[in-house]
Amino acid sequence: MNDAQTNRPGMEDESERGSFAVTFPELQEDSLPQDAEYCLVEHRGVTRRIRFHDYHEIYTIPGLYEHIFYDRLNCRSPSLLGLLLEHEVTRADMDMEALRVLDVGAGNGIMGEVLADAGVQRLVGIDILEEAARAAERDRPGLYDAYHAVDLLELPRPLHQALEANRFNALTLIAALGFGDIPPEAFTVAFNFVEDGGFVAFNLRDLFLDRADRSGFERLVHFALAEGSLQELVRARYVHRLSITGEPLYYTGLIGRKLGDLPTGQPARRKDN
Repeated sequence: MNDAQTNRPGMEDESERGSFAVTFPELQEDSLPQDAEYCLVEHRGVTRRIRFHDYHEIYTIPGLYEHIFYDRLNCRSPSLLGLLLEHEVTRADMDMEALRVLDVGAGNGIMGEVLADAGVQRLVGIDILEEAARAAERDRPGLYDAYHAVDLLELPRPLHQALEANRFNALTLIAALGFGDIPPEAFTVAFNFVEDGGFVAFNLRDLFLDRADRSGFERLVHFALAEGSLQELVRARYVHRLSITGEPLYYTGLIGRKLGDLPTGQPARRKDN
């Protein structure tokens, strides 16, 4: 029996959607770290093992990303962070229509769709993968005013200038940080494209905000808050999604306002009071 998701309107190549079957391996509880999780995907008569972080493979099959992470594993980060962001924008006596959003780690546009549904009218996406850019245009054509498949740490000068010209007043990085996908240095580049006073929304697996974190994110977030680059408005711990064994994966979502640029070219140092 094919357990793929039901076709959704507004997407191209509907003949491909639903033409796959996904099987999760039978594992003992917590037997795989999150970034090693995988599934078996049968598509066009071929079965292959795809690791969840091999996004370049997942995005090439229409509907597969949504089926794995949303239909099967109940991911709720985009909807939750979207609601939290909208609440804080409203509290600031602003409208979502006034936001000019840079959506980093945009993938095939799920967070962008949440933002557009909330009223955002200016939306630029960035992802390091060409496959993500193609999937966004395939699955949600015309959603983004512009979408750039580029490494934030290797931005061509003309693109850097074009991004600056957007005068972004909001940044979203949802289900995109940690596990080597977007490093702290790239977060800093994206953060600095936002005007002072702009909104910032991101989430991280709890372990990346622990004092024992070695990725650099705990140090970066602490530095941004302690040194006054970021004002925290709301922080929420919640279940991002389930693991393939059905265990909850806890993330922390943070909505804040940018007060100043983060330093580039050197790691932020943790300042303890």
